[in-house]
Amino acid sequence: MHKSGFVNIIGKPNVGKSTLMNALVGERMSIITNKPQTTRHRIIGIVSGDDYQVVFSDTPGFIDDPRYKMQEHMNAFVQTTFQDGDILLFMTEMEEEYPDDHPLFLSLKKAKVPVFLVINKTDTAKPEEVLQKIKYWNDRFEFKEVIPISALHKLNTDKLFELVLKYTPEGPVYYPKDQFTDKPERFFVSEIIREKLLEQYHQEIPYSCEVMVESFKETKTNKGENLIRIEATIYANRKTQKSIIIGKGGSAIKRLGMESRKSIEKFLESKVFLELFVKVKEGWRNDDRLLKGFGYKQ
Repeated sequence: MHKSGFVNIIGKPNVGKSTLMNALVGERMSIITNKPQTTRHRIIGIVSGDDYQVVFSDTPGFIDDPRYKMQEHMNAFVQTTFQDGDILLFMTEMEEEYPDDHPLFLSLKKAKVPVFLVINKTDTAKPEEVLQKIKYWNDRFEFKEVIPISALHKLNTDKLFELVLKYTPEGPVYYPKDQFTDKPERFFVSEIIREKLLEQYHQEIPYSCEVMVESFKETKTNKGENLIRIEATIYANRKTQKSIIIGKGGSAIKRLGMESRKSIEKFLESKVFLELFVKVKEGWRNDDRLLKGFGYKQ
């Protein structure tokens, strides 16, 4: 008997969905920073064994009041998870509560598949506080399983995976057993650069930018070592943001490139030559054509 299924992780921004995804899949699938709205796309991570294949899906955090078309498309990524999953992992944290009419909570109530409640960041809470939070949720919804975890410290994540396998239906092998995602390397390179933008710059700058890998070429060095030459463009929303990203004498973008290259080399396990460019595309977050090019629209 071979089990296979699709397990979708949903929740609000910054509850730890990407951290959980990485803990379950065992690869650095989704960028992780301490800033909300880090994940913008739906990212698949595949875990395969001899008799199972579980396809996890990390989604953007649901935005209660989207201000741009980009955020509307991010919410649309979340809504698709209610249509194609075999199991839903509804992820929340200790301090979080939902009104009864919240769109995400209403969609949960209509789900036709098992829904797990995953309460994250419980390592800093007292046992009685965790029990109180479990009661709060159980009084409002009949979850198939309830698991308090710490995704960051991998507390109870093994138990969560065991429960996922328990409810995973019989099915075929959807992907080659050695494949761990459906995204190309270019996608993860752009995500790594965007992660460094989030870490290095403050306020609105990271949220007003998008990254596109324009060129990705595998070559050899003079010594015969593998070398990947990458050209990537950072699209800013305003001219003033471009000057901040570049910095005085190019100092800021040089640091951004250096930190990005280190992480890209670690991810690709290869030497990397990285060139970064900055262009201004005013209003790109509301431009359907540009959003399609950035992968937000099908």
